[in-house]
Amino acid sequence: MKLKTISAISSILLLTLAPLAVSQEKPEQVSPERARANFARPVQLGPDDVRVFPDAPIGFDKPHAGGMSGRSEVFEYDSTVTNTRRKAVVYLPPGYSPERKYPVLYLLHGIAGNEWEWNGYVHADAIVDNLIADGKATPMIVVMPNGRALADDRPPAPDKIYTPENAAGFAKFERDLLDCLIPSIQAKYSTFTDREHRALAGLSMGGGQTINFGLVHLDTFAWLGGFSAAPNTKPLTELVLDPAAAGRSLKLFYLSCGNKDGLISGSQGVHAFLKKNGIPHIWNVDDHGHDRDTWASNLYHFAQRIFR
Repeated sequence: MKLKTISAISSILLLTLAPLAVSQEKPEQVSPERARANFARPVQLGPDDVRVFPDAPIGFDKPHAGGMSGRSEVFEYDSTVTNTRRKAVVYLPPGYSPERKYPVLYLLHGIAGNEWEWNGYVHADAIVDNLIADGKATPMIVVMPNGRALADDRPPAPDKIYTPENAAGFAKFERDLLDCLIPSIQAKYSTFTDREHRALAGLSMGGGQTINFGLVHLDTFAWLGGFSAAPNTKPLTELVLDPAAAGRSLKLFYLSCGNKDGLISGSQGVHAFLKKNGIPHIWNVDDHGHDRDTWASNLYHFAQRIFR
């Protein structure tokens, strides 16, 4: 089965099964029943739950004929977390040259995906290509890892997606990302190595990972993007011990969700915490559900605002 087909099936499964409450859903609590209940939550919108940006323009995620394009390649690295050799997909911008240094965006997938979800399903490579070609985004490297830090990190069968074992791999990815992947990327590619030139973002489960990992490692990431974050998001009081310091450290915190997404209550809670504690951020609520259209459009808006 082709990767694009797998991603489409994964999206359908997500829509029929699971998402996000204000309190964290721990890996050991994950189940298909809880997933269905989360996605079926009634959406209650408040006065802050409005659009900041319109949907991305038509053609924003399609390759432009004759235009310069970057390239994507498979990158392998050794993980001390899984004790295996793992893979990530690395996007290199048009004209990539080891003679200059580039900022890096780490882009995380959802609970049913893998390292190909962002390119194969959301078309992240075309989105970033077009933004760079139009002068709207800084030329950047985009690293799309497998966020499931298990020895067998393949996407599970449909009946195994919402299991404690699968969910646990996403929590374990924190150390894999920080201790193994980032140093390996910096050793292979010509990158800046300071926090101001490193961003972290993700969709669904990857959005929850971004919030969990990014807020406690602001010495590593200055730019964060959580799109339709899943219920793996930890309580913000555990992640942000010093709101004033977090506000000073963050270059951008971009938070988004669709107003037809049963998971929105979790992102609403994140927004409320950030607002209450005076932490600057963007909260974009569009007219989508838990789907690729919202992830693609919000990547379009996020990518042109980082590394500026």
